[in-house]
Amino acid sequence: MKGRPWLAVVAAVLLAGCSALPDKPVRPTLYDFGPLTGEPTQVTPTLPALVLGDVDAAGSLEGTSMMYRLGYADATQLRPYAFARWSAQPALLVRQRLREILGRERLVLDGPDAAALARSGSRAPLVLRVELEEFSHYFESAERSTGLLRLRCTLLENTPGGERLLGQRSFNLQRPAPTPDAPGGVRALAAATEAAAGEIARWIGTQGR
Repeated sequence: MKGRPWLAVVAAVLLAGCSALPDKPVRPTLYDFGPLTGEPTQVTPTLPALVLGDVDAAGSLEGTSMMYRLGYADATQLRPYAFARWSAQPALLVRQRLREILGRERLVLDGPDAAALARSGSRAPLVLRVELEEFSHYFESAERSTGLLRLRCTLLENTPGGERLLGQRSFNLQRPAPTPDAPGGVRALAAATEAAAGEIARWIGTQGR
């Protein structure tokens, strides 16, 4: 009978130890832009082919962190979401969406494809170089936010004497986020990227190409 209080103490210690065990680590949710909506149009063969190189990105965008800014606190500070990540580097996601949308109007090639096209004697394709300068979820307030995207595009033409500059332009896009959280930021940035791709396609057309 006298030993029973000790049993109670031991049981209490064991229970306390179990409750102190750390929770399982929470894995971040992975996001991409989702499937492109809308029916693609038939490629127009009269438009010159386009080489889309790798999209260069600023150092803060080289990883898969999903970044946001608190405009009402300190808009100069980029902060990563703790439990949300991109499934790939933002530059890769942007390039994939650009390729899908630009490919609705013309043949979009990678570098090796362009070399093969040149060897075949076909018309040399245009070259589009893209730099990703801003890609963040921007909070104007705790309830209102937008997806911010800034791209710098350079359009070049391959000539026997080398590449010739046709034009350069920056594209600044923002789209409202439906919700003030990571999923809302994803949808806003996807919409901004699609809008940018449409503007880039029209800009290429204004270059007489």
